[in-house]
Amino acid sequence: MPHLTDPYFSRSLVFICEHDENGAMGLIMNKSFDDKVVKEVFPTLIINDEAINEVISPMYFGGPVSLEQGFILHSNDYVNSDTLQVTEEFSLTSNSAVIDAIQEDKGPRHFKMMLGYAGWGEGQLEREIENGDWLFQEVTLDFIFTGNDSEKWISATQSFGIEIAPTTGGIA
Repeated sequence: MPHLTDPYFSRSLVFICEHDENGAMGLIMNKSFDDKVVKEVFPTLIINDEAINEVISPMYFGGPVSLEQGFILHSNDYVNSDTLQVTEEFSLTSNSAVIDAIQEDKGPRHFKMMLGYAGWGEGQLEREIENGDWLFQEVTLDFIFTGNDSEKWISATQSFGIEIAPTTGGIA
């Protein structure tokens, strides 16, 4: 929601991958490490693996938890032994086999590589929803994997009938 000003989550679209009685885990979908705000928060983060940089660009800021951990959110046309099917259209894989498959053109058709994730403890996300911090909606492969990431948050808010004035400077 617009009132959320935390630099990690301001104007963020979070894809919820897991949600149960113990908490929730999600990935921020619309903030690449090229994003101005992400660069301000992580000015020295460098991905030193040229093979990954060559094939997977841009990389995305998945959230502030475990930035050393990588996740590939992808379409369900790829599966390996560590793949978790999240929905009928989306899967999540966090091992290097998926990166190798992408490099060999044997990987998923649609994918985003995330570093880190967003996590909520038991009941925390529910409290934030009750507070009006988050809105939920169904998403499609097209919405997540195509189009301009910087415009997706505005598009999502407008789908709820919320009109947002454009920002000048500051958080993008």
